[in-house]
Amino acid sequence: MKTPLSTTLPATSSRRTVLQLGVASAAIGVLGAPSIVRAQAATKVRLGYWPIAAGLPFYAAIELGYFKEAGLDVEPLKFAGAQQVMEAVLSGRSDGTANGTGSANVAIGELAQPGTFKIFCANPSNVKNVLDEVIVPVASTAKVMADLKGKRVASGPGIQNVTLAKTVLERGGATGATVVELPIGQHVAALAAGQIDGAYTLEPTGTIGRLNGTSRVLEAGVISRYVLGDNMAPWFGGSASLSSEFIKKNPEVAKKFIAAYAKGVAYVRSKPVEARKYLTGYTPIEGALAGEVPLAAYTMYNEFSPADVAHFQKFFDLFSEKGIFSSRLMVDTMIYKG
Repeated sequence: MKTPLSTTLPATSSRRTVLQLGVASAAIGVLGAPSIVRAQAATKVRLGYWPIAAGLPFYAAIELGYFKEAGLDVEPLKFAGAQQVMEAVLSGRSDGTANGTGSANVAIGELAQPGTFKIFCANPSNVKNVLDEVIVPVASTAKVMADLKGKRVASGPGIQNVTLAKTVLERGGATGATVVELPIGQHVAALAAGQIDGAYTLEPTGTIGRLNGTSRVLEAGVISRYVLGDNMAPWFGGSASLSSEFIKKNPEVAKKFIAAYAKGVAYVRSKPVEARKYLTGYTPIEGALAGEVPLAAYTMYNEFSPADVAHFQKFFDLFSEKGIFSSRLMVDTMIYKG
């Protein structure tokens, strides 16, 4: 039987000595432990994402080790749709959303639980930075939006996609068109099969249809034109956010996370060709498609101009006008202030 520690120490040893030895041993144990064990002490950041190209800064930041360099333990959570990403934050299963998560979906979550979402980066698109478009079969006779009058037009699932599709068709003169909810990944096949006459869709759908010769773009940047009234106006259709609760509980972690995410944005901006490889594994985009799909633009929380906020607000106001939002939501209150 081992002799108790107290009996092996000289008589002059004090309780302080014992405590000091214990502390020293604990320190040596921690330092000698594998790095993966020590990393467990870091606060985990769980970020939900929808597997589309707009989330590229997040994917790149993970793969390039930006979060690890900041001492962060980041867990990417993949969801089938933007609504599920938002719902995960409301239920406490996720701490935020990556770019590509529908801004209107985030807004609906904010209205359900006011003060929950703080947007720190948004991905604007327009006729130049293409995300949204209306496509038709390659052999279609349609030349302008109005040519889709009375036709069956698909949209992605969810309230943001459906509302925008109906608005674009209505304001483009395509009266009487029927909007059919259909997963975006099925739009090209449905066009090829003659099940629909057109689709309000998001990239890379248009690029896929062009590469396989199935569809063509009738018009790109349709939200900027028909909702915001200017082809070049930024449509902030997707947003990266953190929950206010997470920020409040972990203010320094939140700052480090956003700074590392910003490095991902800077990387995509400066090295778009190299960045494309990080689409593989996080999205279905790979091979030749990864080199062709248009990349989104990004606006960090401290880069928003008054004009940007006004365009963002006009987008939100559409949903208030249509009765989708229960009340008018001021986008400025949702933007992270640093």
